[in-house]
Amino acid sequence: MDHQLIIDCKRKSRNAQRQIYEAMAHQLNSVCKRYLKNQEDIEEVLTDTFYKIFTKIDQVNDPETFEAWARKITVNECLQKLRKKEQFHYSLDDENAAEISSVESPIFSLEKDILKLLNFLPEGCKTIFNLFAIEGYPHKEIAQMLSITEGTSKSQVNFARKKLQLMLHQQNF
Repeated sequence: MDHQLIIDCKRKSRNAQRQIYEAMAHQLNSVCKRYLKNQEDIEEVLTDTFYKIFTKIDQVNDPETFEAWARKITVNECLQKLRKKEQFHYSLDDENAAEISSVESPIFSLEKDILKLLNFLPEGCKTIFNLFAIEGYPHKEIAQMLSITEGTSKSQVNFARKKLQLMLHQQNF
């Protein structure tokens, strides 16, 4: 991210904020879609994310770290939203995974295919898989973030991998 743009944003420049929003909105929206299914939730989290980015941008000392910092805020906002939902739990049940057999496999972009398959995983399992496999968090940090054991994190990732492999095989991807 451009150093001057961040400096201007720290000075509360609306133009700089707009430029940062335009530069980052698509990327951060994609992060939200990996964790949340409901479009209203995605939009709410994205709004909250940019609010935090613009009110806490003084914490950014190195423009090179800005995008990673913004992404971490997005992940944390998604996790907060998931924690507020009553149905969010860490479960190894197959409630959603069984539905995959009825899904047709039209040609989508790879990102949409992956998002579509991830949405068939139980909510907690999907969240942990995203944190580990996509965001790159270690199991220890995931356990701390979600107040679970490292073993739970590892078993959820293993379960997700097996389910995703099965779904990919069933859909001939």
